[in-house]
Amino acid sequence: SLPNKNIFFIGVGLSGHRAMKHIEFMKEDTYKFQLKIKGIVVCNSVLDWASEWYKFDREIRNKRNNLWEPTFANYMLETNLNGTPKTNATRYYNFSTYSYFDEKNENIKFYTNYAVRAYIEPAIKYWLKKHLKTMYDNNSPDMVGLLAELELAGNKNTELIVLQSKDNKSQKKNPDSTWNAINKDELMVWVLNQSE
Repeated sequence: SLPNKNIFFIGVGLSGHRAMKHIEFMKEDTYKFQLKIKGIVVCNSVLDWASEWYKFDREIRNKRNNLWEPTFANYMLETNLNGTPKTNATRYYNFSTYSYFDEKNENIKFYTNYAVRAYIEPAIKYWLKKHLKTMYDNNSPDMVGLLAELELAGNKNTELIVLQSKDNKSQKKNPDSTWNAINKDELMVWVLNQSE
């Protein structure tokens, strides 16, 4: 007897990818029960797994930072997607919500009828100074790309919120610290404005 109206998926970091893939999974198989989703909110989420592989590959090649995460992540991606984006790009595109490298971006069709809001905190200076990462080595390009593809597909109900590092007092920059800096009251006003 739970209500099934005006459902919003909110995902921070990897949970943003999971939420969007859940929508895709449910729509692809046309299950009898479907949530009546009205919108999606993603916060610093990884959406492009081809790009993510390249980011981790760069860290491994440069022998920078803690190599445990990039080594493990690329091992898991290569094992479960049967290769790299260079050898099996289609598997990476299918696993991604959106991929800059995918000329077709067929997964976009699953999200064109929803209100979509994306939060990013690029923190370019932080990542450059602390980890020698480039502006492409964060999740911002994924979410900006997702919104651009949604607009190209006809979705005019998208919004990008860019948080500046000066607005976030956390010394650590990651999806959790970005989520903590978001004005939740304003987010709920947005959710209510999208609701019927």
